[in-house]
Amino acid sequence: MLEVTVFDQTGQKVESLQVDEAKLGGEVRPELLKQALVMYHANKRQGTVKTKGRGEVAGSTRKIFRQKGTGNARMGSIRQPVRKGGGHAKQKWPKEWRQDLPKKAKRLARNSAILSKIKTNDIRVVNEITLTEAKTKQMALIYKALGIERSCLFALAESDSIKNAPIVRSARNLRSTQLTTVGQLNAWDIMQKRTLLVTKAGFEKLLAN
Repeated sequence: MLEVTVFDQTGQKVESLQVDEAKLGGEVRPELLKQALVMYHANKRQGTVKTKGRGEVAGSTRKIFRQKGTGNARMGSIRQPVRKGGGHAKQKWPKEWRQDLPKKAKRLARNSAILSKIKTNDIRVVNEITLTEAKTKQMALIYKALGIERSCLFALAESDSIKNAPIVRSARNLRSTQLTTVGQLNAWDIMQKRTLLVTKAGFEKLLAN
């Protein structure tokens, strides 16, 4: 069993949660994590590159001048790659780089990422965050109280994104902060940020899935 501390928004310890590792896959799986990260990284590639070959550029195919007797180097058509305006020798074609994993593998990779954050103490669980108005300064003070000094992934419960609009408006302007919901958490987002910030309700929902 792992112990996860629950804080309030002033940084004070409120309680401790006992987390069964089996609910998060039992162990951190580096090989699966790498496979998932490679997949998410590959899916960000557009693959829309395109260059023209010598058969696609405009120009005559006639030999520029005769092979011998002119004192010039032997030369073919004006479409050849060594001439200005010619086609590319090794032209590039559009390519689909997308990869995929089964849903169970994606979920297990996400759980491994969460488990790694717990074991390295890079997760902050807050019982509740209440803001009277949308002020980035207030959210920055909460970050400071929780010891969040570097990049942060702030995962809200689905209801929080609508009900607590001031939280969203206050956190989205913070540097190196990414906002998401518990239902959209994935291994890529978790591993790209140093700290995972989640509410207690959202964390319990993660463990229940």
